[in-house]
Amino acid sequence: MALFRRRRSAGSSDSAESTAAVTAFWDAWPTVRSALADSVESGTPAPAEVSERVTALVREIHPDLDWEVGQAPRPQGGLDDLDLSPDVDPAKLLEQLAALDDPSGLTEAPAYAMTLRPGTSEEARIQSERWFRSAPEDTEWRFLPVRPADHEQLGNTVSWDDHELDLSHVSVSMRVDQGTGKIEVGVYHPDNMFLSGEARQDVADHVTMLALGEDEVVRWVGKVTSLDERPLDPLPPTSMPAVAKQMGDLLGGTDGWVTLHGRLPLQGPVEILLRHPVTRRDLPALSLFVQVLVPYADADADRLPEETSVAALSDLEARLAGILGENGALFMQQTAGGQRMYVYYLDPDSGVLPEFENELMDWPEGKVQLRTQMDPKWQQFNLARRPYVRKLGL
Repeated sequence: MALFRRRRSAGSSDSAESTAAVTAFWDAWPTVRSALADSVESGTPAPAEVSERVTALVREIHPDLDWEVGQAPRPQGGLDDLDLSPDVDPAKLLEQLAALDDPSGLTEAPAYAMTLRPGTSEEARIQSERWFRSAPEDTEWRFLPVRPADHEQLGNTVSWDDHELDLSHVSVSMRVDQGTGKIEVGVYHPDNMFLSGEARQDVADHVTMLALGEDEVVRWVGKVTSLDERPLDPLPPTSMPAVAKQMGDLLGGTDGWVTLHGRLPLQGPVEILLRHPVTRRDLPALSLFVQVLVPYADADADRLPEETSVAALSDLEARLAGILGENGALFMQQTAGGQRMYVYYLDPDSGVLPEFENELMDWPEGKVQLRTQMDPKWQQFNLARRPYVRKLGL
C-alpha cells in the first residue's frame, strides 16, 4: 500500500475566501447579465448600480482585477492559432480543427463576452482562471479570464484624438533584449504625426494587445514604443505571436522540456527532465503541489532504470497524464538511486486528486510516497529546480 501525506499551507484560508467570492459572483450573475447585454447592444455604459455591483463582486475575487464587457471576439480561425503544445487535450484540438473545416459553426457562438483583466498581477491571474473555470453554461455569453488576441480588429478603423486611424496601415518592429529575455516592440502608423504623445502610446499599446493578448504581453513584452518613422524591416502586427513563439522555442528545449545529466552525492548519476521555459501565466489554475516518489526494481549498476522498469514508468506516466488532462501537469522528474521523483501541479478545484492517487496505489515495484500542499506561487517547484537554473541561463 502506498503512503500518502498531505500538508495544509498558509494559503489555504485565502483559497477558501477566493472560492467564496467566485461563488458569490456566479450566484449574482443572473441578476446582472441582461443589463450588461443591453449595454453591449446599445454601446452605452451599464447602469451605475449594475456596474458598481459587478465591480464590487470582481474586486472581492481579487482587488487587482478589472472587468469589461463587449461583443464576443470571433475565434482567430487560422492554422497558426491552433494549440499544438504537447499538453493539449486531443479532444480540444479536434474541436479546433472541426471549426476550421466548418466555419458556419461560428454563427452559433455567444454574442457577448465578459472579460476579467488581471493586468500584471500573477495572483489576480490565478483567481481570474478559477472564475473562468467555474463559469456556468450560458449560450449568450462567453467568459474570458484575460483579454485575448483579436486579429480581426487589427483591420478596423478606430478613433483617437478625433482622428480616424485605419489599423491595417500599422507596421511594427520587434527585437529581443538579450539581457531581460523580453521583446521590445515599436509600433508605427502613418498618422502618428497628428496625434499627441499620449495618444500615440495608447495606440501602440492597443495594437500590441490586439496582436498578442494580455497573457502574452505580460509574459514576453518588456517595452512598447510609438515610432516616428516606418521601421526598416516592417512586420505586420499579426506576425507578433509567431515571433513570441520562436522566442519561447529558443529559450526552451525539445517541445518545452530540457534534459540534464549529473551526479548526486551518495546516489551516483542523476537524470533530470525539466519543463522550461514555464511561467505562472502558462498554467494559472494549477496551484496544488504534488510530489511523487516511485521506486523501480529493474536497475543497472548506476541504479538507473533498465528496460522493464523504463517501460513500466512510461506506462504509469501516460496513465497519469490521461487522468489529469487540463487539470494538472508534470513539471519535473528526477531519476537517481533507484527511484524517480515527480513534481506535478494540479487544479485544486477540479477534484482530480483522488483518481490520481488511486492510479498510484497498485504500483508493483515498491512503496510509492506522495506529498501534497497548496502552493499557488510554485515555491516548491522553484526550490526543486534551483540547482539547475544556472545551467539553463536563467
